[in-house]
Amino acid sequence: MYAMGSLVLLRCESRAELQELIVGLHRGRRQLIVRPHLRKEEALTEDEDGCKGGKRGPLRVVELEDTSCCSGRLWVGIFWKLQEYIRLMAMSHCSALLSTAAKVNLLVLVVSAVFSWSSLSDRVPEFALTKIEESDIKDDSGKEPVTEDEADPEDLEVFYPTHQWQTLHPGQAVPAGSHVRLNLQTGEREAKLSDSENGKSDRREEKRRKRLGKMDIDSNSFTSQELKKALAKMKENEKTERMAREEEVRKKFRPIEQLKEEFEKLNVKLETDYEIMVKLIGKFNSSASTLDEKVAALYDLEYYVHQVDNAKDFLSLGGLQLVINGLNSTEAILKEHAAFVLGAALSSNPKVQVEAIEGGALQKFLVILATEQPLAVKKKALFALSSMLRHFPYAQQQFLKLGGLQVLRNLFREKGMEALYIRVVTLLYDLIMEKMLLEDSPNGDQMEEKIQQYRQVKLVPAVVEQDWCVIVSNLLAMPEHDTREKVLKTVSVLMAFCKERYQGDQSLGTMLSLLRSEYEELAAEEQREGDKDGYFKELLGSVNTIIQELRSK
Repeated sequence: MYAMGSLVLLRCESRAELQELIVGLHRGRRQLIVRPHLRKEEALTEDEDGCKGGKRGPLRVVELEDTSCCSGRLWVGIFWKLQEYIRLMAMSHCSALLSTAAKVNLLVLVVSAVFSWSSLSDRVPEFALTKIEESDIKDDSGKEPVTEDEADPEDLEVFYPTHQWQTLHPGQAVPAGSHVRLNLQTGEREAKLSDSENGKSDRREEKRRKRLGKMDIDSNSFTSQELKKALAKMKENEKTERMAREEEVRKKFRPIEQLKEEFEKLNVKLETDYEIMVKLIGKFNSSASTLDEKVAALYDLEYYVHQVDNAKDFLSLGGLQLVINGLNSTEAILKEHAAFVLGAALSSNPKVQVEAIEGGALQKFLVILATEQPLAVKKKALFALSSMLRHFPYAQQQFLKLGGLQVLRNLFREKGMEALYIRVVTLLYDLIMEKMLLEDSPNGDQMEEKIQQYRQVKLVPAVVEQDWCVIVSNLLAMPEHDTREKVLKTVSVLMAFCKERYQGDQSLGTMLSLLRSEYEELAAEEQREGDKDGYFKELLGSVNTIIQELRSK
């Protein structure tokens, strides 16, 4: 086989060789150009066995183009007849005359070849044996066309498959999961959606079309350049809208500098929290201020020092020590509000806690609680004491050293102090649970140091020694359910340390039995109302747990 540009020259010695060549070309998907007419002669010479004296003569070779009308088997037959014709023509140069039988044979071959070709040319093509490659054809400018592989990925046209086979054009990007085939009749690549995803694809396509509305989603509607321009325009529109929103906000709201200027013109001045606290501290410390003005200053300060940062500023301004000194006032209302301010500033603020205990605030709180003072003053002092002790093991240690637990115990002996009972019990419960939870938490360098600090606080032994077990359990006789709930929690915590004391207390057993009967009725009523996990059911569970622990050895 000789290939010359678009011209294909075949040279075969036998029918079997020619058939093997054509079948091999078809299976290997090689390209073959076939034309049914004489177009070009190639001056080839060869030695033929029938030539006398070894003379060389010209061999005519036919270029064949388009066999789409023929099957492989018939094409081989036609080509063989033409091959015979060519070979006879070549041999005519070697012998001057042909016999009559040879002439008849030649005539039959030519007639049969022409008849076969004309009859097959009217048939409908069944398949394409060969097809000229696109890359072998040049455009009018003489340049090689750009193939699909050489196309810019951003410029690829998106192919939208359906459930029917569609022709794939060069440069189209096929979505993942599509079926692609080569049509042997047309030689074109075709693609469609996967058959197994028909239902899902239909639903997705329907949702997509509903989402896009009436938008034209044809693959030929937009090019990559148009999409890029559209995206750029979207960004510009977004920027424009953002600027419009900012401008709208500027129209509705004015900057604080402008507001300050306008308020100054109206003799109204905007002040920060820091500036306000400076004035309030000055008013409280001023000897010219009346009692009401000092109380009003403390009242306003309590509002600001709730915030951690404001409390630190309050400390840096010297207000903390001034208010601590205010606890020594002979005016009960002044001591009440001073303790209230300190309780707000000390809450969850370690820096202020340290400064307060160094400033003598702990001793002053205990003095107020130990001496005869109005209930309102003692409430605020107990609030400030609780804020100082929570999460501050050093303050708890100093509290025990100063006899603070005994001071709290004496409150239960005073008349008219019943409102403080549950506050004291809640404080004890929080301090005990705080230490227990810390010991059960994961260890770390800082955590280990804090655990060591808490181990120096001997709170539980002091509680047991001063008979707080009985003081707490006696509060179960109080009628309020909220008080009982907090007392039951405290008794459960103290059970590990006071179990023997509780087991020998018959009054506690009687009280627990009465509470169980009462809460069984209330829990049953809750269930009838549809509340299966109600409040009284939880209280009943706490009572039953304590009873079971007392009965166990």
